[in-house]
Amino acid sequence: MFHVPLRCERLMIAGFFFCLDSFLSLLTIMPARILMTIWRVLKTRQFRRPNAAELSDFGCFVVLAFGVITLQLTDISLIYHIIRGQGTVKLYVVYNVLEIFDKLCQSFGEDVLQVLFNSAEGLANCSTDNLTFELLRFIFDAAIAVVAFIVHSFILLAQAITLSTCIIAHNNALMALLVSNNFAEIKSNVFKRLSKENLQNLVYYDIVERFHITAFILFVLAQNILEAEGPWFESFLTNALLVYFCEVFIDLIKHSFLAKFNEIKPAAYSEFLEDLCKQTLNEKPEERRQDLTFIPLAPACVVIRVLTPIYSNLLPFGPLLWRLFWILIWSSLTYIMLTVCKILVGVSLRGLATWYLVRRREKKQHID
Repeated sequence: MFHVPLRCERLMIAGFFFCLDSFLSLLTIMPARILMTIWRVLKTRQFRRPNAAELSDFGCFVVLAFGVITLQLTDISLIYHIIRGQGTVKLYVVYNVLEIFDKLCQSFGEDVLQVLFNSAEGLANCSTDNLTFELLRFIFDAAIAVVAFIVHSFILLAQAITLSTCIIAHNNALMALLVSNNFAEIKSNVFKRLSKENLQNLVYYDIVERFHITAFILFVLAQNILEAEGPWFESFLTNALLVYFCEVFIDLIKHSFLAKFNEIKPAAYSEFLEDLCKQTLNEKPEERRQDLTFIPLAPACVVIRVLTPIYSNLLPFGPLLWRLFWILIWSSLTYIMLTVCKILVGVSLRGLATWYLVRRREKKQHID
């Protein structure tokens, strides 16, 4: 049991940065590829049918754009006051219900996005006779994806608002939420019989959940920047660390007892990390294992929705063209910053993955 926490947390940290790399890729690489496609069409003045990758990028961009627009039209203050009007008991009930729907949306979103990519491939490779049918199929699948991820984005936003309500409240609502939510998670998982593959799925879900919590904390930070009065940063930092500490502590307890009750050796978590490193380097193992599937569309919608008011406050007053100029400046600086972060995270992740795989091979050769 006591060997599990270190290996489990090492896997969690690697998985978190894998999710961060995918998140930054969505905000940097995908827009760059779309702009390059548009530039090529404008430069050559010859329209050709896009390939499957270009259609997939366009479909994801449409989903992201509609998700951000929908959340922009959402009145956060109204949702906040509705949730704040509930009792402490109802707050963690609401959060647990939203968490269940988040799991359902994650599973459904994977299938929806895969269907959209298949439609993009069919449209790119179809004959001229089937072009109309494949185009309508692609549009229909894109519409389903838009609806699915708008719902998922709204659920994540509601979770973030609920967490923000508990942090701002002064009646121990945050502690009640953490205790009820985390110990309900232990109760629902620890005493179940799990196979090694199911345990790997559970670890991957915990990684995605930790990334979502980071997005929620970012939401709370943005709300404090916009609306808090007086000294607030120390209180925010204390509550954020409390949330992270409880999440890490509960995950370590849960996986330690899961490994004990299901007689799974701690080396399984090293194998999971090895699979994740191979996935990072696009090395498919001989025996097909499960991949960490993280779709950053819904968290990206929430983060963009949260940061937009902060950028709006930074814009100077003046004529419309002057404001548009500063919007372009701030957008360019943000994109450059995200690109630098993407490069640093991607290079570091691939370097550490290569180092770990070499270390694992040397260890196996030494044992043999």
